[in-house]
Order: sequence, then structure tokens, then C-alpha cells
Amino acid sequence: MRIDKFLKVSRIIKRRTVANDACDAGRVLVNDKVVKASYDVKVGDIIQIQFGQRTVKVEVLNLNETVKKEAASEMYKDLS
Repeated sequence: MRIDKFLKVSRIIKRRTVANDACDAGRVLVNDKVVKASYDVKVGDIIQIQFGQRTVKVEVLNLNETVKKEAASEMYKDLS
């Protein structure tokens, strides 16, 4: 699954276009490397996103194409 889609489906970022823009701006890192929006996320990856002064760090637990709002937080584990 592409990282921009993962960020949207897991509801870390509300819109896929915003996730895409964050990747293009170099604010999304996977395993300490800057990635593009087309990067394929794998279970166990550590994603780090910089929102202004705040940094969010999560570990990917599973990849689902669609998920209900209540179950979205089960796709990742918060490390920040």
C-alpha cells in the first residue's frame, strides 16, 4: 500500500492530497529516510511525520485497504 493512502486510511492525515503534499515537502520519513508518496509501506515500518513543531512517530501494525473509523487506530502503534 502506498504511504499516502496508508496515512489517509489510518486517519493519521485526513486527506490523501494533504498526505501527498507532506511527502512532496519531505516531512514524511520511513525508517529515518525521506520518502515519496508512492513508497510501499510494509508491516513493521516506523513512520515519522513532522507537523510544524510537533513530530508524530508510529509503527505500522497492519495494512487494510478500508477500515471503519473505530478500528483505524489498530493499524498503527503510537511511538511519540
